[in-house]
Amino acid sequence: MTTAHHPAAGFAAGAVGAATGECGTTVWLTGLPSAGKTTVARAVAERLRGTGRRVEVLDGDEIREFLSAGLGFGREDRHTNVQRIGFVAELLARNGVVALVPVIAPYADSRDAVRKRHETHGTAYVEVHVATPVEVCSVRDVKGLYAKQAAGEISGLTGVDDPYEVPENPELRIRTQGRSVADTAAELHTFLSERGLA
Repeated sequence: MTTAHHPAAGFAAGAVGAATGECGTTVWLTGLPSAGKTTVARAVAERLRGTGRRVEVLDGDEIREFLSAGLGFGREDRHTNVQRIGFVAELLARNGVVALVPVIAPYADSRDAVRKRHETHGTAYVEVHVATPVEVCSVRDVKGLYAKQAAGEISGLTGVDDPYEVPENPELRIRTQGRSVADTAAELHTFLSERGLA
């Protein structure tokens, strides 16, 4: 299901890198832990690189380690982390790079602030909700977070004992359960291609 309620996101124009002449775009993949955000992002990145596009994947865990070390997981620190990632993504996209951002970003106001930053600079921005139910995510449990939360070893797990505000009007909503990575990656790649963003 696709929705396009954000005309100011600048789909058609994108952000053209001066050196390359290519349109850059930020593709923000939000969803619960173990929803499949990073898997889909990396698969789409591989497809885009295969066509000669300049692509970067801004993985949330890597950003936490190298750019946001020291930040916690309270609401304010989560907001700060998302804004830092949004700044880097917009900078890349403004210069002709497709920035794929698989980051939970649980709060709508944080995501909206990132969108507004892109709109201010006339940089294309696509919000993708990787809409995998918590029941499916907890079975996948790629990093063992759901098991740790259930055992009382951690708290503040997004979607379990910490809020996740589901995007109301994302440009694209992808469902991953019962589908292959290739299928979900193809859906996103086709979506971007149809809008001149890939």
